[in-house]
Amino acid sequence: MLVLVAPGQGSQTPGFLTPWLELPGAADLLRLWSETAGLDLVHYGTEAGEEEIRDTQVAQPLLVAAALLSARALRSTGEGVGDEHLAPGLPPLAHAVAGHSVGELPAAAIAGVLTEQETIALVRDRSAAMAEAAATTETGMSAVLGGDPEQVAARLEECGLIAANNNGGGQIVAAGTLEQLAAFAADKPEKARVVPLKVAGAFHTRHMAPAVAAMERAVAGLSPADPGIPFVSNADGDVVDGGPKIVDRLVRQVSSPVRWDLCVETFQRLGITALVELCPGGTLAGLARRNLPGVERVALKSPAHLAAARELIAAHGPGAGTAGEAAADGTADDSAV
Repeated sequence: MLVLVAPGQGSQTPGFLTPWLELPGAADLLRLWSETAGLDLVHYGTEAGEEEIRDTQVAQPLLVAAALLSARALRSTGEGVGDEHLAPGLPPLAHAVAGHSVGELPAAAIAGVLTEQETIALVRDRSAAMAEAAATTETGMSAVLGGDPEQVAARLEECGLIAANNNGGGQIVAAGTLEQLAAFAADKPEKARVVPLKVAGAFHTRHMAPAVAAMERAVAGLSPADPGIPFVSNADGDVVDGGPKIVDRLVRQVSSPVRWDLCVETFQRLGITALVELCPGGTLAGLARRNLPGVERVALKSPAHLAAARELIAAHGPGAGTAGEAAADGTADDSAV
């Protein structure tokens, strides 16, 4: 049983799309999506510096485009990612799909709920709304690694911080004002490590409430389809079976905590045996290494990892036993967060 997952904001690094542009059709596809996104995805994915791609209105469309591009590469019957390389009638890539935070948008597209163009348009509006909400107060997020869970929760409450993400395995992401985060880091719980994240706001908290109304307007004209494969929601780890329900959760999720720990519990309940993380892979595969022992995994960091991912899909995916043998010149990812 294979799950396909898409990473969230903070996983981007300068130039991470450069090797993907070597795939035939990739540059043209990114230029098409750039018109919808209202920004040059090729430039930001190849030439822009760390501060530029940290901007919420850049990072979110860039990550969604990267996930969609790498999913196309997995579906490709050749080396390219254009429509001419995507044969119809192939088995789904996975038995279930999920995304972390903004990664839920490409996950919804891969499940067939939204089209790629609708997804790019939605992330454009999402990122603008969240950036505007973040601009009202100086806020941010920090990963809290280790420490006694009760002590961590108590200290977060003392500082007025919110556990915006629960990623499982002793990793909480705290969110709030920069002053609150500094106070927490200066007097952190025993055995806890605090790592500031490359994001520009306290996402998935009450600070994002104004963005919910903007998202409601953004989805008003959509006619989402029901998912073709199970979609596991960040809200509570539930498998959501209706397209409109999924879109409603995408709207609400901008101001609600990400419960990746509950998504992982659902993966276990479904009987997961393998996981493929879309580009820019590494973060969720690293969490799986700790939280899903025994589960095989591949993180798509570059096209060099496509062969290993295809091999895993052939062995564990919906077409296992019928899709034929894939090349095996890649290795599974062992990176940590």
